[in-house]
Amino acid sequence: MGIALFIIIMIFLPLIIGTLVMGWQKKIKIRHKGSGLNGTCFVGYSWTYFFFGFFVPIFRGEISIGVFHLIFSLVTFGIFQLIMPFLYNRQYSARLLTSDWVLDDIEENNLLARDKIGISKN
Repeated sequence: MGIALFIIIMIFLPLIIGTLVMGWQKKIKIRHKGSGLNGTCFVGYSWTYFFFGFFVPIFRGEISIGVFHLIFSLVTFGIFQLIMPFLYNRQYSARLLTSDWVLDDIEENNLLARDKIGISKN
C-alpha cells in the first residue's frame, strides 16, 4: 500500500507542483481582429498537456507543433512531456496573440493573461 501511494504521488508530482507554482489552467476569451471570430486561449499550468501530451497541440489545430512535440518526446525519452505542461499554454497563447487575435475578456482576466504571457497592453 505504501509503495503504491508513493508511485501515485510521484506520477502526479509535476501536476501538483505546476498547479501550486503556476496556478490552475484558466480560459481567457479572445477575438480575431479581422473576422470577429471568438476563441479561447489559456494561461497557467497545462493539466491537459500533462495528461494528453503532444495530442493537445493537434486537437487545438497545431498539427506541425504536435508532430514536433512527439519527436522531441521520443528523442528525450519522455522528459519533454514533463517540461511542456509548464510552457505550453504560454507558448500557445503567445502564438495566437501575435497572429491578429486580441484579448476580449473582462479586464481582470485580460490583466492576468498579460501578466502570465508577458505582453504589454497595446
